[in-house]
This record gives sequence, structure tokens and C-alpha cells, in this order.
Amino acid sequence: MNAKQAYKKFLLKAQTIYSLNEAAVITDWVFESIANIKKQDFIKNPEQEISKSTSEELNKALIQVIDHKPIQYILGEGWFYNMKLKVNENVLIPRPETEELVEWIVTTATHQAPAITILDIGTGSGCISIALKKQMHAANITAIDVSKGALDVAAENALTHKTQIQFLEFDFLNESNWKNLPQFDMIVSNPPYIPIKEKDGLDKNVTDYEPHTALFVPDNEPLLFYKKIAGFGKEHLNYNGKIFVETHVDYAEQTLELFKASNYNYVDLKKDMYGRDRMIMARL
Repeated sequence: MNAKQAYKKFLLKAQTIYSLNEAAVITDWVFESIANIKKQDFIKNPEQEISKSTSEELNKALIQVIDHKPIQYILGEGWFYNMKLKVNENVLIPRPETEELVEWIVTTATHQAPAITILDIGTGSGCISIALKKQMHAANITAIDVSKGALDVAAENALTHKTQIQFLEFDFLNESNWKNLPQFDMIVSNPPYIPIKEKDGLDKNVTDYEPHTALFVPDNEPLLFYKKIAGFGKEHLNYNGKIFVETHVDYAEQTLELFKASNYNYVDLKKDMYGRDRMIMARL
């Protein structure tokens, strides 16, 4: 089988699950990762032969795509802030909206001392911490997560990108643990914020594969993590310290009011690239 035949087969099958544009992006990514054929190479030489072993690997990937498995988990990699990161079912797939949160933090932090201390709550793949460390070299970053599997992935990503970050297995919801953490200049988090009742409305590739502990909160406590973060910040933020969080679109205003009610001196709500209320900054 040549590249053109294999590509056409993969693209057509992928379109049974995804739109044409999404299927094309996935197909290009798979061929570059598995067959080592970049799009420009494919265009130049569509008739190039594909080995039997490569064809078998492509078929394995296609079966998983049809089964709604996210392409990032199939290939074991995802992109965030121009970095290739390892991802698996222990961590959420990094999303473009979270890149905007990082950009907001980096822009704001230029007004602070270079060697600021940062706590990343629920670090997952480590994407936020690693991106911040690469932009803010002197920052001292501590990243926590309740999942050891997630921390293993994050530590590997930090090593790959030559970033020194302290990773801690930590149950943040248990307030008795807070005394084990020091003071910080900044707290960042993309915490779980989807009420369980919304599960049935999500895509199958999310609910069947991404870690539920990193996605969902009880229906009766949609602001659970934000309440904890606001309370922790009152005790563990240095003077003029800041909190940056990503939020649920439907609960952004409530989250904003929560930080205001917690007596933070300044609270700001920011829209994402799609015009949705998605990020909040609170300052003591």
C-alpha cells in the first residue's frame, strides 16, 4: 500500500467520527507521528510505499480513532504553548484556552520580582507549570496533584523540557494538609469544575478516556475547588499575591462573586479566544 491509499483510507474512516477539518488534522498528525511522513512530504511524493509494520500501526491507530479515543492518547503526546508533552489517561489533554491563561499570567507577572514563588494546584501533565517556568526562568514553582500517575507524567515532561519544578502528591481538598505548604506569591489552577450532571452532554472521547477526578465536581458543589482555593489563598498568599484560575463558562460570574465575597481586593474576569468568560484573576 502506498501513502496516498493509506491516507485516503484513514481520512475517510476518521470522517465517520469527526468533521472533515478535524479528520484531516488527525490524519496528518498520525501520518507524521507513525509513518514519519509530514504533510509536505506526502504532497511531494504521494506514491511512496508504506512498510507492512507501519501499515499495521496505522490500522491500530485507526481502530482507536473510530472508538473515539483522543488522538493525543493514541500517540501519547499533545501540544501546549509550542511544547510537545507526554499525555496518557492519567492526565487531561492540554487545551488552547489554558494557553491563554498562561499568557495572561506571564504578561501580569512582568510587574513582579523575577524570583516569584508559584503554586500550581492540580498540575496534571504539568503543562501550566512547565510553560510558566520556560517563560519565567527565575520563578520557584511547586506543582501538586492528588494523582501519582499524573505526577509521574508531569515529572517526565519537566525533565524533557529541562525545567526544575517541585512536584508533590497532595490532596488539596483536605484542609488539614494546607499547613504543609509555605507562602506563595501566586497560585494558578485549572481545577475540576464540570458538574456530574453535565457528563451525558460531553463528547464520548472525553467521558470515556479523560480522568474523571480531573474533570468533575459534585452537582451540589460546582464551585468546590474555587472555595478551597480562595480560602487557601487568604492564608498562603504573600502581600499583593495573585490567584489565576480557569473557570466553567456557566459559573464564571458566580466564581467572580465568590472571590469578591472572600475579600480579595481586586478581581478580574477575562474572556477566552471564543468570547467566553473563562479566566479569573484575584489579588489580595
